Amino acid sequence: MAMGRGNGIKVLLLTFLVMAWSNHSDASTSHTVGDSQGWGFSVSYNNWADGHSFAAGDTLVFNYQQGMHNTVPVSLAGFRNCKASASELSKAQSSGNDKFTLKKGANYFLCSYQGHCSSGMKIQVNAN
Repeated sequence: MAMGRGNGIKVLLLTFLVMAWSNHSDASTSHTVGDSQGWGFSVSYNNWADGHSFAAGDTLVFNYQQGMHNTVPVSLAGFRNCKASASELSKAQSSGNDKFTLKKGANYFLCSYQGHCSSGMKIQVNAN
């Protein structure tokens, strides 16, 4: 039995939609900063970031013992000076399982506890 013109178009449209959906990649990736060592003094975060690829919409997870550190998203100036502004400090997280969604371009984070940033607890991540 021959397929009618309307049924053929429906099949083509359905095939196209299935192919388009299977090629659609909107999934973001979660990255645990410092991998199993987490957010602390024992990791070179520049080296860690260089070994990963990041995209806008990905999530950075900062794991550490609550009360020992925090995570603050900062500007380039804050990153360079290891100093968070009052408005940046208002966005600080201190749960021990802090999560931040990356924006396109450079993203900067640090621990604002006295001496922690200057001891290496800061990271720059560039998201495509």
